[in-house]
Formats: sequence, C-alpha cells, structure tokens
Amino acid sequence: MSMSKTTNTYNRQNWEDAEFPILCQTCLGDNPYVRMIKERFGKECKICTRPFTIFRWCPGARMRFKKTEICQTCARLKNVCQTCLLDLEYGLPIQVRDAALKVADTMPQSDVNKEYYIQNIDAQLQDGDGTEAAGAVGRSLAANEMLSKLARTAPYYKRNRPHICSFWVKGECKRGEECPYRHDKPNEPDDPLCEQNIKDRYYGRNDPVAEKIMKRAASLPTLEPPEDRNITTLYVGNLPEEITEPELRDQFYQYGEIRSIALVPRQQCAFVQYTKRGAAELAAERSFNKLVIHGRKVSIKWAHSQAKQGTAAKTDRRFEIAGIPPPSAKPNDYFNLRQEQINVMPAGMKLHQLPSNLVPASAYQMYGQPTYAAPYSNTNSSTSATATSTSGVNLDSISIPPPPGHVPYPSQDATRMGALKK
Repeated sequence: MSMSKTTNTYNRQNWEDAEFPILCQTCLGDNPYVRMIKERFGKECKICTRPFTIFRWCPGARMRFKKTEICQTCARLKNVCQTCLLDLEYGLPIQVRDAALKVADTMPQSDVNKEYYIQNIDAQLQDGDGTEAAGAVGRSLAANEMLSKLARTAPYYKRNRPHICSFWVKGECKRGEECPYRHDKPNEPDDPLCEQNIKDRYYGRNDPVAEKIMKRAASLPTLEPPEDRNITTLYVGNLPEEITEPELRDQFYQYGEIRSIALVPRQQCAFVQYTKRGAAELAAERSFNKLVIHGRKVSIKWAHSQAKQGTAAKTDRRFEIAGIPPPSAKPNDYFNLRQEQINVMPAGMKLHQLPSNLVPASAYQMYGQPTYAAPYSNTNSSTSATATSTSGVNLDSISIPPPPGHVPYPSQDATRMGALKK
C-alpha cells in the first residue's frame, strides 16, 4: 500500500531556515561563548512534520548535547523553547500556563488542516521581527499571580545533566570517571515522570510534569495577617547585598504611605513599616511569593511586636538560667506542685515516709511550720534537725528528707567545721 505524502515533502518554499534558535536560558547554558552546529533542513518538526534547520550544542561542562526539536513557527505559536517546550516567560509547561491564563488551544491536529494553518501563520509572521508570540497565546500574555508564584527565578541547569548510563545500572560500565553518562540510580518504572510525550506537552494534555506542578500550586502557603491590628510592619528577607533603601522604598511605596524602613545589610533583610494597617495588608498580599529584586525572590512575613517578644523571652530566659520551672498560673502554688501532692496528708503519716523529691505544703499545715535551730547535718540518707513547731508539736524525732538536689558539703557539717577550727 502506497503512502501519500504532503506538499511539505516536495515544496521547499515551506521549509524553514533560521540563523539562530529560540531557546530558554536553561537550555542555552551558562557559557556565553557556546558554539553550535547548524544543519539546514536536517530534521523534520515533531509537531508539523516540516523540515527545518536544527542546531546542536553543549550547554556546559559535564552536560549532555542538546538540539532543537520543533520548528520556530510552532515554537512562536505557543511561545515556548524549541528544545524543552517550556514557556519562555515563566519556564512552566504549556498545560499550566494555559490553565492559568484560560487560553483555549485552537490549533488543528490533522495533517492537512495543520499544514494550511501553519502556512497562514507564517504569512502573518513575515512582517514581524521574529521575537513576538503568535496566535491566541500572543494576545493573552499578561501578568498572572499564580504563574509568578510557580515560576523559577533562576535557570535550572540540573535539567541539562547527562542521561543515566545503562551499563553502570547493570554493573558492566568500565569507563569509570571518563564515562560521559551519569552514574546514578534511575527512577522507579512506575514513576509517571518517566513517560513523557512531546506532543502531549505541546498541546497541553496529559502532561505529568504539569500535573505535578498544579498539585503543588493547590497547596501553596498563604500569608495570614496577625490578630493585633497595631502591627503594620513587614519583614523582607533574602535581599541582595547591594540593595539600598531608596530601591526598597520604590518597591513598597506603591501600596501605601511608609513610616520607616530599617535595612539590615548584614542579615540581608529589612523591616518596612506602614502608617496604616490596610496598606501593610495590601503590600503583603501583592508581594508574598511574587516580589523579585535583582534576580532574587524576596520572602515576605509579618513582623511581631517587640515588646511582647522581649517580655516573653526575658521571662523564659530567667527561669532557664535559674534551673527551676516557670511559676504556676495559680497564685498560691509557688512551688508548681501537682494537685495530688497538695492534698491533706493522712493522720499519723511521718515526714520520712513521703517521697524524697519534695515535701508537700500540706505537711506543714498539719504539723505546723518548723523552725530549725541548726543547719542540715551530713548523715547517711536523711538530715536530722532540732525543730519546734508553731502548733506545739515536737518535731525532734521526725526525720526530714533532704531538699531536691541537695548535695552535702563539708562546710555544712557544724561538728566537722568546729573540729577544723580547733
């Protein structure tokens, strides 16, 4: 059975010739002196099947060689890179961008209609400079909040790494460090990212990378304003080192009147205080996960009250240094005792029968507050003391356990200290 060929196979006037490819910064690489291999009509486009000029280059050291996959007309129809097919402005898949911009794909997919559509687009683009987008995407490219949050602020050169060495996976690679492929563990076969189709990515359908990004977009964090209405200060972090106060003021004055800006260059942060709470909320909403200064995405947070922070920190630090628990919320519970330890002690119970870690306050309520005539004595397991009670109870025969954490020192032994003085 003979296969009919389209007119693109014979009509060389429809073949595309170009002097330089349409690439994103990630695919181009970080080398400003990159050298490319150009081949006129070396391959057919994977979307419209027209022969076009292909380019091949190495984006950097220890990177794999890359080449153009689609023609420039198809790339300008979607405003994408000729190699990775990601959006040139946001670096996101077409499915994510079209969903955010609400762009409907009207490009025909049959061979005859696609050929006629491409010819009309080429005729429209002949008068331009070759840098503008065409079709519905070119008319709808506008700033979008969700795309700004999801977009990368720096090139992702990790995408240019070499492919995994199949011989190394089987344990048969003998090249060692000279192997141009990557010696790494491959992904699981069930990973959806392993099955990617270039046509699905171009038409924005069933793209696993786009689905992963859209799930992440659904769980993006939000910046909730604090309950204290007196807080009108925003914390601005991850600032570039060369940032100045006038540049920072130019970024935030559009949301309202600014009272003061405190720039901390050493910590690469600043504090922007507004005169009104509404202006601060507007600035937080418009700049959270969106503001980029000198190529760096700035982090925006609400500042906290310094008075409340200082009081809480000072209180906690004082008790940490003293080594005792913080005071109880009950006004009369000075020792932070549990309720079962404050219950009335049964009649006839001796003090030496209580736990050795503490003596509850209820013991003194029963026997009266003891007054010791001599300091603690250094004995075996308990300390003896000559004590009288305010209620008249003789406490001489009562063995009182030592206080928590008590360490007997020789200076506390009156008998030993008296012998040393003699």
